[in-house]
Amino acid sequence: MDNPLAPPQGAHHLLNLPVTALSRAIDRFVSWVGEIASAMWPLLVLVIVVQVVARYAFGKGSIAIEELQWHLYAIGFMLGLSFTEMRERNVRIDVLAEKFRPQTRLWIEVVGITGLLLPFTLVVLWFALPFFWSSWTLNEVSAAAGGLPYRWFLKSFIVTAFALLAIVALGRLTRVWAALASLRAVAH
Repeated sequence: MDNPLAPPQGAHHLLNLPVTALSRAIDRFVSWVGEIASAMWPLLVLVIVVQVVARYAFGKGSIAIEELQWHLYAIGFMLGLSFTEMRERNVRIDVLAEKFRPQTRLWIEVVGITGLLLPFTLVVLWFALPFFWSSWTLNEVSAAAGGLPYRWFLKSFIVTAFALLAIVALGRLTRVWAALASLRAVAH
């Protein structure tokens, strides 16, 4: 694919939305974050292989390595949320919407973003910030003996992930508003 920011080919459910200056900047930043998140997966595989070899070949298990596995998985997954939303790789059920006029589909998108996605991200952030801050101030560590320190580091990715998701939603909203404006201009 020539343009990494372009939506997937052959996806009939997608709206053909214009790119705005804000959405372009957000997409570039989130693409960069998505590339970092994608680097987590080979690292996670390597950690799993090391853990399996250590356990079954040498009889040595490690709580820290096991925790590192789920930390890497969680970080990769959470950072990948915004990238998935930006690239429209999320699951959408458009059985009815695909039959609607473009303007109706755009208004459904506005309602979905402003009434569902943004409020959800803000609620998660509302609860995640004190969750992270408490962990930070207590310098929380794993409850397991031999576990990883700095539990706040992992919890910070909840805040990061949902802040990025809210930013992506705002970028998409600017694209939807631009599409609605262009439809109105054509109608007049």
